[in-house]
Amino acid sequence: MLTPIPAFMLGHTVTVEPYLGRTSVGPRYGPAATVKCFVDEQTRVVRDQTGQEVTSTSTFYARPGLVCPAESRVTLPDGRVARVIARLDRSGGGMPTPDHVEVQLL
Repeated sequence: MLTPIPAFMLGHTVTVEPYLGRTSVGPRYGPAATVKCFVDEQTRVVRDQTGQEVTSTSTFYARPGLVCPAESRVTLPDGRVARVIARLDRSGGGMPTPDHVEVQLL
């Protein structure tokens, strides 16, 4: 059974444009979607999809089911535009903890 992160914890809003791939003129993104979330403006070292260490400038947490692959474009509440390093499913494995998606940003 899924126990999503409670709505009262989702006090921020970001705009996500999911990465669809590269074209001859650059990256291609899907339609923008507004996502309720919790934004953590903490700098930390994380691993990207190739295993390289990179510095994440922000992380946001949202409800499960978010489509936001690596390289997606995210506009944060302060207007800054960031790129997704990794999207991680965080499940409580049936325990009564909030299931959510963690999105690390560059």
